[in-house]
Amino acid sequence: MQSAVNAIETTAVAGSTLVPQMSMWALFAHADIIGKTVIIMLILASFWSWAIIFEKFMRMRRLYSQADNFEDMFWSGGSLEDLYDRLGGQPTDPMSAMFGAAMREWRRSASRGLSSANQMRAGMQSRIERVMQVTLGREMDRLERYMTFLASVGSTAPFIGLFGTVWGIMNSFHAIAASKNTSIAVVAPGISEALFATALGLIAAIPAVIAYNKLSGDLARYASRLDAFSHEFGAIISRQLEEKD
Repeated sequence: MQSAVNAIETTAVAGSTLVPQMSMWALFAHADIIGKTVIIMLILASFWSWAIIFEKFMRMRRLYSQADNFEDMFWSGGSLEDLYDRLGGQPTDPMSAMFGAAMREWRRSASRGLSSANQMRAGMQSRIERVMQVTLGREMDRLERYMTFLASVGSTAPFIGLFGTVWGIMNSFHAIAASKNTSIAVVAPGISEALFATALGLIAAIPAVIAYNKLSGDLARYASRLDAFSHEFGAIISRQLEEKD
């Protein structure tokens, strides 16, 4: 009986020495230069994606709050001139930036006496609307910055991980051919590296795709809100020009 127990313990010890380390660090350390490059690329892409996602969500939340505050002041019934002076020409959000650009054009045109003729009034209103649309486009370009990176990560990370998978399986077959041994201990490291690369590709891609779709919808709704404000403000400008007749 004692000899059987010793045999079992010996087998267990021997078996434990043959079990390869399967931690993430061990998989990275045992990978070749191609495998390490794939892993590093996917990890960096994932970290950068999460940084963009966090920044975009916090920024959109802040912009909606600022837009609500500005619209409350805008529709409070006070003077638009006083509101522009209170903002100090230093807008803190795209909506107030559009308002500030329109008011600057309004004051510039009014100071030149361009509101005396119908044709000139139409030209002033057209310039004000054009200034707001230019400001809208510029502000949306800023908000949409780095969105292409999220889209690129969401579409390419799985394929980068797949490349790492194929490379790891190739290494496993090479190990089998070199050792002439089909034991799982021979192929396990390469297969583990391959699956690790696949997992990293999915970890990087899935949040990027979900966040891109959500942020794209939020940005589209915010752009529609800004566009609606520009039309409403254009109508106000038109009424004030007509009152000067």
